[in-house]
Amino acid sequence: MNIRTKQFQILTDTELVWKLMTDVYDHDETNGPAAPFFEYAVISSWLDKDYLRLNRFWLDGGLPVAFVFYENPVTSTYFVLRPGYEFLAGEMIEYAENAYPKFDEPRELILRSGQTALIEAARERGYYVEYEQIDRFFDFRKGKLDYPLPEGYRFVDAGSTDPLRSAKCLWDGFNLEELGEFRDWETPIKAGGRSPHELYQNVLCATIAPSPHATYEHTVIIADENGDYVCFSGMWWVPENRLAYMEPLCTVPAHRHKGLAAAALSRHDRVMRGLGAEIMTGGGDDFYKKIGYQGEHILLHMKKH
Repeated sequence: MNIRTKQFQILTDTELVWKLMTDVYDHDETNGPAAPFFEYAVISSWLDKDYLRLNRFWLDGGLPVAFVFYENPVTSTYFVLRPGYEFLAGEMIEYAENAYPKFDEPRELILRSGQTALIEAARERGYYVEYEQIDRFFDFRKGKLDYPLPEGYRFVDAGSTDPLRSAKCLWDGFNLEELGEFRDWETPIKAGGRSPHELYQNVLCATIAPSPHATYEHTVIIADENGDYVCFSGMWWVPENRLAYMEPLCTVPAHRHKGLAAAALSRHDRVMRGLGAEIMTGGGDDFYKKIGYQGEHILLHMKKH
């Protein structure tokens, strides 16, 4: 083996991350999170990009075999490790501990329960499991989502969506009103100490920001009788992993508890099942279990004594 390291460069290495993460992915996530997890974060404005250069690859010749990266906050670190290279686990943990800024928060390692080599290496260095997090997924091979669209609503054609309406839906759906009132793009106001252009860009990035592997054509949007977008569900189709990666999902507060999110996920079921998807991701909220999500990933949040 000819192991070398390489620091991540956002303009050139997104494809390298995608190759590693799709190569080693399995539905139990025993080798690390799914590929869209990293790419979605990188294109999102909520990620602090000042430290991306600290993310590190390990390569065997030209083959990526390991990757350490942060998400949000910078002090939360994630790991991807190709089977057969478990001997790198200790070096990866040591790098994560020393390379990133400390700030006022302790370093947190976030590992899937099946990443046994990394968990053992972390324990040897004094880390313990502070708490466990459940992340639910839906297995198309074990069930079907078939919730109807409530009366008075309609699905929006993904090829003719309005970016500004999408941004307004995400703004309200993720309760961003604390940043200021959502106004039209050109209104010269200040909101939350930041310009409207920056604030709207933060939301628009989730719908129209360029991403090499995003599949915006599979986004599901629901509109009310007035044509306002009231439910948004993004979808990343990863055919090499038979994975339907759902992100993000939100409903405008006034339209919640009416079955819109369940109807949106049922629409994903019909489309993604037909493409050959085996599982669809969800989240930790009990909503997913309530509507029929059967699978669980366990995430271990580890900190040092």
